[in-house]
Amino acid sequence: QVQLVESGGGLVQAGDSLTLSCVASGRTFGTHAMAWFRQAPGKEREFLAGINWAGSYTLYEDSVKGRFVIARDNAKNTVSLEMSSLKPEDTAVYFCAAHHGAFVSTKEALYDYWGQGTQVTVSS
Repeated sequence: QVQLVESGGGLVQAGDSLTLSCVASGRTFGTHAMAWFRQAPGKEREFLAGINWAGSYTLYEDSVKGRFVIARDNAKNTVSLEMSSLKPEDTAVYFCAAHHGAFVSTKEALYDYWGQGTQVTVSS
């Protein structure tokens, strides 16, 4: 069992940077691939970035590639999402997710555990 708690969301202006953090409980964090998803009002939840259990492989959705960076620290049971050059269209609730497996997946259905989400609002 893994419990996830996100933090770091807030209100920022376009062009600003923001870093989200996700703390995981449970001794098996290091065996889980991790990802960040987001859901904007009226839209489906979408994959943003994922990282494998070892932190040696990352995958990004095209719209955030070059602006967002995912990282993990298995010793601290944390995964982060560093976001830069934020745009109003990045406004959404951001979710941390974990699935028990080595590989990264973009498919929401494969993720076993989810955080409660943290709101990011980017003003123009």
